[in-house]
Amino acid sequence: MPELIYEFEYRVALEVNDFGAGPAGHRIWFRGTSGEFSGDRLKGEVTPGGGDWLLAGADGFGRLDVRLQLRTHDGADIYVQYSGLVELSAKVMAWAGGQQSGTDFGDEYFFANPRLETSDERYAWVNQILFIGQGRVVTPTTVEYKVYRLAN
Repeated sequence: MPELIYEFEYRVALEVNDFGAGPAGHRIWFRGTSGEFSGDRLKGEVTPGGGDWLLAGADGFGRLDVRLQLRTHDGADIYVQYSGLVELSAKVMAWAGGQQSGTDFGDEYFFANPRLETSDERYAWVNQILFIGQGRVVTPTTVEYKVYRLAN
């Protein structure tokens, strides 16, 4: 049976851009402005320019569509892309409206499948690992993930 092994966590400050309701649902772009990540094998900063093009559905779930860039403490660049689901619970919606300070891990269904990619040989191992992340929202307009690697 595969197991999940803790790899790193990251936190990203967000700027919210609400595009409104469209034919596929309600689109909100959360632009990443700054952040950091840390773990035993990975640590550094989340560089500006990434974001989440979230699509909020009528079923009460948001579909994540995220791209971001990591720069390790020793200068390696790692591209991250993932999809996922976040339950648009009352707490999450209050947070999005600036009325709630955040949630704890496990308060709602909030999972992602990050894919990491780099050309830096020191971190080439991330190219062959499947990851899963559990998220939460924290104040102010910040998201935080714990990321685990899937091992056999």
